[in-house]
Amino acid sequence: MASHDGHPDAHRDAQRHEGHAHAAGPDPMTERVQKLEALLVEKGYVDPAAVEALIEAYETRIGPRNGAQVVAKAWSDPAYRQRLLDDATAAIAELGFGGRQGEHMVAVENGLTPDGGRVHNLVVCTLCSCYPWPVLGVPPTWYKSAAYRSRAVLDPRGILAEFGVALPDDTEIRVWDSTAEVRYLVVPERPAGTEGWPEERLAALVTRDAMIGTGLALPPEQAA
Repeated sequence: MASHDGHPDAHRDAQRHEGHAHAAGPDPMTERVQKLEALLVEKGYVDPAAVEALIEAYETRIGPRNGAQVVAKAWSDPAYRQRLLDDATAAIAELGFGGRQGEHMVAVENGLTPDGGRVHNLVVCTLCSCYPWPVLGVPPTWYKSAAYRSRAVLDPRGILAEFGVALPDDTEIRVWDSTAEVRYLVVPERPAGTEGWPEERLAALVTRDAMIGTGLALPPEQAA
């Protein structure tokens, strides 16, 4: 488990592309998968549109929906929130989520700190693409890119701005390095004006990016 304060040790050659951070080219594993997929498509074994739809579903709907339920319960149940912060693996398992890629979870919370300051947490895997599959599904492409992995440590405030997250200058940004041993879930700050909302309505405000730290919870008017 590691937290960075924005002063990096390495990763100096990041590149930017299409408004978010992306690598100059795919990593070896991604390249092999792409070649295998291309071969299967060429032979007519798979439909590329179906593959893309499946990936999109697990990236943005099925997986993140689990994490959104965790966050919504933490927002509405103080006792559960404390259990989540104390032992995220066990608290997440209470809701039926767990297993491979989520054996050792840590929850970090955005918002006010005990000393009256404000903190925003950002998750990255600086070595590869370790990611909490049981609560977030499969990692998005940008999360796996060398550019995101380096710039999240080098310039976390800058990378957040690229994702549309502008934070006050006095907000402390904590960068957490996800590993094969420990993976993180960001509990975003609960939007104002949602007092008394049921958990299912609160969950509609919780996006995948908010649980990585590259986004914020949606405002109440954007609830589905």
